[in-house]
Amino acid sequence: MTQYTPDYPAMIVPAGHVEPVPRRIRGYVAGRPVFDTVRARYLWLWPGYPQYCVPRDDIAEGALVDEGRSLTLKVGGARRQTLQMGSVTRPGAAWEWGEDAPAGVVGCVSFRWEAIDAWFEEDEQVFVHPRSPYTRVDALRSGRGVRVELDGTVLADAPSSVMVLETGLPTRYYLDRVYLDWTRMAPTDSVTSCPYKGTTSGYWSVRTDKAEYPDLAWTYDFPTRQVSPIAGLVAFYNEKVDLYLDGQPLPRPDPVSRANWEKEHR
Repeated sequence: MTQYTPDYPAMIVPAGHVEPVPRRIRGYVAGRPVFDTVRARYLWLWPGYPQYCVPRDDIAEGALVDEGRSLTLKVGGARRQTLQMGSVTRPGAAWEWGEDAPAGVVGCVSFRWEAIDAWFEEDEQVFVHPRSPYTRVDALRSGRGVRVELDGTVLADAPSSVMVLETGLPTRYYLDRVYLDWTRMAPTDSVTSCPYKGTTSGYWSVRTDKAEYPDLAWTYDFPTRQVSPIAGLVAFYNEKVDLYLDGQPLPRPDPVSRANWEKEHR
């Protein structure tokens, strides 16, 4: 079997890499500020995206309680922390980096994303995880025809698309709905979110004459402004369908690491 060679840029940031965050970072729980800092650091625990590391002095007084438990994490040791804000108590919500952590984050605190109700970069809310400064996402209109097949069944045949090129992910081809065979599509209740594209407004399973395949296509009716050209268009997982670009078959990409990059940043 021929080994698949990715045709898109890979992530290049090694685990343990640290960089300054040139943005004001704030986090809220139950409407109260947990931290407010212009001195945060990015720390990469894996190449996909970084974590915020917040100086302890920029965290609300009394918000963290040391649990007396040490953690051995991928890039160093840390102390597990309980978050307390008013009547809200969240055990294991954070960890304070120890002396063997990468330089620049020792004594800083990282939070589990879901332990904070709302994250902000400057005055804009951030969802799912921090945006990597090394990730680029472009939405480009393309006049190259795109055909999508599965089990020999044509699911879509479009004369053009909007190509979304995102660092570390295969190119996605967003198609006008009029070029899809909707008799093969069934809506599902699935929802995923991405810090770069927004929250999906629809998912569809696909039925061929041979089988039914769950959650193969999705749309963003209200994407972020950076990828606004994809609004209302539909894309398929290249990894799970047969895709032709200008009549030429494209190899199926290998599944993206870390569970399809958290199912495209859920």
